[in-house]
Parts: sequence; structure tokens; C-alpha cells
Amino acid sequence: MLEEQIIKIEDVSKQYKLGVIGKTTLKEELQRFGARMKHQEDPTTKIYQGGVSSEIKTGDTFWALKDINLDIRKGETLGIIGRNGAGKSTLLKLLCRITAPTTGTISYNGRIASMLEVGTGFHPDLTGRENIYLNGAILGMNRNEIDSKIDSIIEFSECGQFIDTPVKRYSSGMYVKLAFSVAAFLDAEIMIMDEVLAVGDVAFQQKCLTRMKELAAQEQRTVLYVSHLLPTVKELCSRCIVLQNGRIGYDGETSDAISHYLESDIASATFLDYTGMVRVGRPQRQAIQLLNVAFEGKDNAIFYDDEFIYLKLSFKYLENSIGVSFRLEIRTIEGRAVATSFKEGFLSGKAGEQQSVLLKYDISNLVEGKYNTVLTFYYCPEDGNTVNLECAEGLSFEKKCVSTKEMIWNAEKWGNIRLSPPCVIE
Repeated sequence: MLEEQIIKIEDVSKQYKLGVIGKTTLKEELQRFGARMKHQEDPTTKIYQGGVSSEIKTGDTFWALKDINLDIRKGETLGIIGRNGAGKSTLLKLLCRITAPTTGTISYNGRIASMLEVGTGFHPDLTGRENIYLNGAILGMNRNEIDSKIDSIIEFSECGQFIDTPVKRYSSGMYVKLAFSVAAFLDAEIMIMDEVLAVGDVAFQQKCLTRMKELAAQEQRTVLYVSHLLPTVKELCSRCIVLQNGRIGYDGETSDAISHYLESDIASATFLDYTGMVRVGRPQRQAIQLLNVAFEGKDNAIFYDDEFIYLKLSFKYLENSIGVSFRLEIRTIEGRAVATSFKEGFLSGKAGEQQSVLLKYDISNLVEGKYNTVLTFYYCPEDGNTVNLECAEGLSFEKKCVSTKEMIWNAEKWGNIRLSPPCVIE
């Protein structure tokens, strides 16, 4: 590995088994037990050429990543973008050694601090202060080294009042603030961030971006950043890769990478299957599992003014649920929310039950452009504190106008929602 190189990825691919986790033979259970005793990865989750998986058929597996080659230099800020299921989170899990590549090698020249989802690396029963020391110890720091950083961590996190409270009582925003502060101030040469800043408030997001830029410029930290908020990727990253169907579709300057991503055929998919998708960042209480989503009756994802969106959701209840609500968020490709629709308390089911529901949406007031969707099942108790039961990125679509005689709409100036013309009263 060259001196300026801090991560080298060579011919890396990752294959996963499909099907129900836990349905294994006695032999596989013994292999799992032996791996746990040796603190090794579960061998039944790996797919090798030969070995354990030699009898597995191609139809029982899928490739989340294929033939990834990447050199990352010290002090580089690398953005990673791509459509839902492109392999972004899988790549980060490989880099963080949460799972092993099926083929290929990953070489490192530094310690890694990561934030892949809310609460990762934190023990819920320990206080914020105790978790800081725990994370420092994991990174190989002694107590004196952590002591020299802890005041800066607490101040940056804005959690000083609650630092001696068990983190299981923290909100998701407090989790993110403390977790980012730990990653940003403890001694690690590599920072890996996956969409987690979307949980915090806008002021803290900007504070985090500023801190990451400082770390890269002043301390030569290497930052890997995954986000659908393209403006933050453009602001932070000097280089960006676009993942497409598990492969690197583009690698270069950030503005060019974003243009490549936006110009890709975003409005082609009308069906999205979550059962074979590696996902992170699930809700802390997952009572519903989204199976698939589809634009019913469409062979493309282009909608005109005179069309409705018919959204079909298929899902499974993981626990008995009554009065479940659903929220659809529509966002620009850059990640800015422009419209939200709510359907309150209309779903109920028993644990293990699968259901499908077809919802109709009028998007005639939405102006021309390309959009992403976010799908959320939630429950709103009497105290008004919404509890997310399942949340996932949905299908993307393109909106086009029927008439060619209307004025050209300036979305930056006027927004993405066009109100209906007013009624003249007098």
C-alpha cells in the first residue's frame, strides 16, 4: 500500500443468501457456535466458491456488490451516492468489518470510527460518559488519552445535561449528536458516515459538516460519507463515486458524479423488492417489515398532470398492531422535502400476518422534475410522540406536464408545489 493510501479495495464482491435467517442444519448451528467462541464471523452468512456454500444454487443468492476496486487516500473526503439498493450500505459494512467480502481484499492503514445507524457502538444501559470511554477503548486509546478529549466531545454533542444518563433514554437526535462527537474527536484516521446526519437538526448538521471539513483539511482525516442529501455531499466531498446495481458506475469530481447520478434513468423502476436488500438504519422499534412497493398499472415511473399515483405496499406485521398510520414523503433528488401525505390509523394486523394496500395520490400540483419517496409506517399514541414502526426509501419517479404552452416553472424560485388558481370573489 502506498504511503498516501489509507484504504485499498481490490476486486471486492459480496454475495448474500436469500431466505429466512435461522433455518439452518445442525452442522451449520455447530459452525455458528464455534465461530462465536473464536469471535469470528458467522460462516453460514458467507458465500464461498466451494466450502460451506458449494451446494447453494444461484437462485438462492444475490450479489450486493460486484468487482469493486477503489483506492482512497489520506485526507480525502469521499462521497458515495446511488439509488436504493445500489450497495452503498453494504460497502460501508465491509469497510467497517461488520461483514466479510465474499471475494477480494480490503487493506487499511488506520483506525476506523463509524456511524452506520443510530445507536451503533453504544451500550444502551451505559451512560453517555461511559459510552465515550467504551468507544475510546475499542479504538485502542488509554484512559488518559480519552480524558484529554472528553470535555470537547461533551461540549460539541450539546448533551452535557444528560451525559450521565443511560443512552437508552436518549432521543434519536441526542444519540446522533453524541455518536458523531465521539467519532469526530477520538483518535481515528478514518471516519465513515451513513445517512445518520438526517436525524439531527439543521444547525447540528451544518456543525457536523464544518467539523468533518476541518478534520480532513487540518488533521488529514479520511472521511467516507453516504447521503441522499446531495447538497451536503457537494459541500463536503472532493471526490464521489456513484454505485449502480452493486458496481461503481462513476468515480470522479463530486459535481460531475452528481450530474451523472441525476442524468441516470431514475424513472425506469416501478417495483422495489426489500426482501433481498441489505438495509441499515431501521427504526428502533420495528413492528412492521416492508416487503415490496410498486407503482400499480405502470410500465415506467413517469407521471403527467392528468395521472394519479397508485402506490401498492406489501408488508408483514412483526407484532400485533392496531391503528397503524402511513406517511409518504416526496423529496427532490437533492434530498429536499417538498410534499408529505398522511393516512392515519387505518391499518391493523396480527404478528406474522402479511397484507397489501393500494393507495391513490393526486400529484397534479407537483411541478416537473425528478423525485424520490420515503415510506414510513408509524403509530401516534395519545401523548403525540410519533413512533416509527418501519421506514424505508421508496421508488423514484419523474413528473411531467401535459401542456407545452405553460410558462417554464422556476423550481428554485417558486418551489415544487403549484397551488391551484384562486377563485375570484369580487
